[in-house]
Amino acid sequence: MKSEADQEDERLASLAVILPLAVVGFVIAAGCWTLFAVAGIHLRGELNLSNLQFGLLLAVPMAVSALLAVPAGLAARKFGARRIMLICLAGLAVCMVILLTTNTFRGYLLAAGGLGLAGGFYSAGLQFVTSNCHHDRLGLVLGVFGAGVTGAGFTYYLVPLFHEAFSWHGVPLAYLIVLLLVLALLLLLTDSEDAIADPEAETSIRVLFEHLREQGTWQLGVYFGLVAGSFFALALWLPDYLSSQFELQVQSGARLAQWFVIPGALAQILGGGLSDRYGSPKVVGRSLFVGLVALVALSYPPMTLFIQGVETTVRVEYALPLSVEGVFVVVLGVALGCAMGSLQRIVIVESRQNAAFVAGLLLVSACTVAFLLPVIFGAVNHWLGVRSAVFMILFLLLGICQVMFARFSRRYERQALLQPGI
Repeated sequence: MKSEADQEDERLASLAVILPLAVVGFVIAAGCWTLFAVAGIHLRGELNLSNLQFGLLLAVPMAVSALLAVPAGLAARKFGARRIMLICLAGLAVCMVILLTTNTFRGYLLAAGGLGLAGGFYSAGLQFVTSNCHHDRLGLVLGVFGAGVTGAGFTYYLVPLFHEAFSWHGVPLAYLIVLLLVLALLLLLTDSEDAIADPEAETSIRVLFEHLREQGTWQLGVYFGLVAGSFFALALWLPDYLSSQFELQVQSGARLAQWFVIPGALAQILGGGLSDRYGSPKVVGRSLFVGLVALVALSYPPMTLFIQGVETTVRVEYALPLSVEGVFVVVLGVALGCAMGSLQRIVIVESRQNAAFVAGLLLVSACTVAFLLPVIFGAVNHWLGVRSAVFMILFLLLGICQVMFARFSRRYERQALLQPGI
């Protein structure tokens, strides 16, 4: 009979193999979400795409991810997370082959839909790492896994780099090689026992939703969706915004956008680690406050004020230089990343037995917001003619989110004090 210390050592050794593989897989999967954010600009010229067709290429991966997230989470619990992860990676590899061989809009749209398998990988991967993690390290481990969103930022760097050196088609080839490598390592270095399947697991969505309603988890899922969806939507919007606002080339705007995505994604580790130590409500509240301060600064458009003096009119011009705006963008990314890491931890802690299903719901919530916000950004931008209106919308959305979360956390604390056993 193994002692508790031996079991903990085995769990740590297993996690040391599982977590890096899951993170690398999610880095590639997250990169698939934003592949067309930069590559689509080159495709627009090659295929003479309309704005609607270009918008579809951007939105379809997120929409399909939202559709696949919950079924993949249920399948991961019933058949084993490792098996679902392998299927998703294999499907993404097939999509890369399609991108390398097609030259029609329908082919690219088919590949864009297949890239939604990244959502299935997230749900299964989260189940995979949490099943091999001790409760005390859960926030840190979830933050490390969630930091795989850095893949979205790497795409902003890789596509312009490959386009200048060869062609943007080099990016699908590079992703294909890495996908096959991760697929092989996952097969060789992990065992099916690392992700225990439960054939008797509850798969009725109605019953699972009832459990979540009783725990109040669905509300936390909404808050996570608002924060993470805002992060993803701004990541998709920033290359075009920075290029237009400061009259930069698209490649330069894309490279600057990664300073929002990568620090924000890595900040999930900080948010999860701080939540393990100080509690998620404190970290979420303070992170959102910092994010709101950054959004206030970013919301002001370049403007000219005419002040009527005693003898003359004073003209005052206001415009954030690129360097200062870049600092606030980084601060905003870090704040949203910390909040995402903390919210992800508190949701999984509340529903650890249904981690894969809950992960699917989190991704559905985030992808839905990320799908809708760019449409709202475009409509408001067209109506007002003010590019920084994007940040005004996010300020309003996240301000409401903070007020709602503060009320929820106070109610949760009162219940914990009244019923300490629950």
